[in-house]
Amino acid sequence: MRAAIITSSDSGYAGKREDLSGPAIEEMLREAGYEVVSRTILPDDQEKLEAELISICDEGRADLILTTGGTGFSPRDVMPEATAAVAERMVPGIPEAMRAYSMQYTKRTMLSRAASGIRRQTLIVNLPGSPKAVRECLEYILPELEHGLQILLGEAGECARQ
Repeated sequence: MRAAIITSSDSGYAGKREDLSGPAIEEMLREAGYEVVSRTILPDDQEKLEAELISICDEGRADLILTTGGTGFSPRDVMPEATAAVAERMVPGIPEAMRAYSMQYTKRTMLSRAASGIRRQTLIVNLPGSPKAVRECLEYILPELEHGLQILLGEAGECARQ
């Protein structure tokens, strides 16, 4: 399956801070057998984030978009809003599961505003901004995402609860 990674960070986009979460996501995706088709750093700008999400989804470039950053309380943190604005259907269970799992590491997880949704045949999932939290969340959800993507793409047999 094909995946795209978007980092939302003003300082990363300006070259003032190294993006460590995007490469961590890419490494984990490649290890899981995904083809990473793009990794982009954009500023915390809702219009630009929406435009990139729409472009990837509507052009069919990726089956999965994982974002990192922009899910906190800062006025510039707008990734969940961008995701909700472009999604045709929301998938609340994914961020709910990540928050529930991450509570064992830090109670600050409850401050995450991460969202997840589907546009056309692409699943969008907002991940946290820190490399450590990205790894924890992705280790937890990645095995289940494959099944969801197979259903979304019409590649799975009859869906059975496990």
